[in-house]
Amino acid sequence: MADLPNCPICTMPEPLLADDGYECGTCGHEWLGDADNGLGNIRDANGNLLTDGDAVTVIKDLKTDGKAGGVKSGTKIKSIRLVSGDHEIEAKVDGRQLLVKAEFVKKA
Repeated sequence: MADLPNCPICTMPEPLLADDGYECGTCGHEWLGDADNGLGNIRDANGNLLTDGDAVTVIKDLKTDGKAGGVKSGTKIKSIRLVSGDHEIEAKVDGRQLLVKAEFVKKA
């Protein structure tokens, strides 16, 4: 019972356990428990753990479909977002929304 979260509305400790989450006995607010997003641990080429919002640097020239060319090695990508699937990183590079594999970047 010591590891239960506080109510996000009134911050009272020790919420009541519900079927799919928690319920605050003081204000009645209900919220879901910590959901596993299914991503697991996503690591860069050097083995560093990546999280949403990290900045990464591309370590290999990446080719993309289309006329605009690819992404050059050394390009810094800010504010990445982790997604499930084959390409784990979603980011905006030079005004284009791209999906990149984590093995081609290193944490900046």
